[in-house]
Amino acid sequence: MDSPEQTEANELKQEPGVKRALEACALEQQPQEQPVLKPKARRAVGVYLVILIAAGVLYYLVTLKVLVLPNRYLILSQKLSVSLLLSMVVLLLARLTRSLLYGQIGSPAARYNLKRVIDLVSALLILFIAVSVLFVNWYAAIVSLGLISLVLGLALQNPISSFFAWIYIMIRRPYKVGDRIRIGQVTGDVIELNYFDTTLWEFGGDYLSGDHPSGRIIRFTNSKVFNEYVYNYSWPLFPYLWNEIKFYVAYESDLAYVEETIKKVVEAELGEAMMRRVRVFRNVLSDTPVDELEVRERPSVIFRGNPNTWVEVVVRYVVESKESGRVKNRLFKRIIGELRQQPGKVLFPKSDMR
Repeated sequence: MDSPEQTEANELKQEPGVKRALEACALEQQPQEQPVLKPKARRAVGVYLVILIAAGVLYYLVTLKVLVLPNRYLILSQKLSVSLLLSMVVLLLARLTRSLLYGQIGSPAARYNLKRVIDLVSALLILFIAVSVLFVNWYAAIVSLGLISLVLGLALQNPISSFFAWIYIMIRRPYKVGDRIRIGQVTGDVIELNYFDTTLWEFGGDYLSGDHPSGRIIRFTNSKVFNEYVYNYSWPLFPYLWNEIKFYVAYESDLAYVEETIKKVVEAELGEAMMRRVRVFRNVLSDTPVDELEVRERPSVIFRGNPNTWVEVVVRYVVESKESGRVKNRLFKRIIGELRQQPGKVLFPKSDMR
């Protein structure tokens, strides 16, 4: 009979994001019930319907010559009304499609990407409608567009490269909105992913040494993913990282007591729930090559000799990436405070010998 962790891991493997990650060797939330059309979507649909009806009425008024216009404006009015009518149909279908699919997608990042894709497809369809209706001579239109594309391709190489990088990001998903990443020399949380650039909420930076947000945003072109390493700290199959705390004690210290005390403090701080989650994800990793590595949910203590005549104590533990700074601060204070309660067993470097 499977253990509770194995049972939970098996359920986790059925998530769409985890399935994709396992097949490729991101943890998606369960879809939540949402109204088909939110108030904002209802208002947008209402506006589109009003414009669509108005365009249809204008077309038939002009066609049936109820609305008399000069001949030079007659054909143009018909083309504009048809173009507007079809464009409103596209926008209406795009809004309805997005609203219907939103209720089936639990991940905010996936919904964000869906919106971007639908907006892009809608824009291309509207452009196609405009060219088809306004330019009857397709050969001339294609030649004109070809020349324009050639000129723009030469002048806008970087934006075009960034657009194809956006497609690459959508397909390969090196990161998504909400992930914590490092690319090149910058590190931060992805807060926006556009067609041409990505925006990060920076943490660390020039004025901070930890992982606290710096208050600045960083925007870089998507094409950067083609020539820079992308470090993602939010991998769905294991959204944790190993962290360390280092300090020094004397050789005369009771090292067994130090190790036992540190493990007790760290386990109490992390909590059994955290260690249980790590065991669950460890079971998920059993279906990947990562299973060859040892993934411990409990903290470990390592002692190293140091040239400064003191023993270096390294505390290694697993923590959620976005909590690493706060957890490290709490653990350091609790560990030092606990060890100081037994001055006969633990000797720290003296102030004049550091």
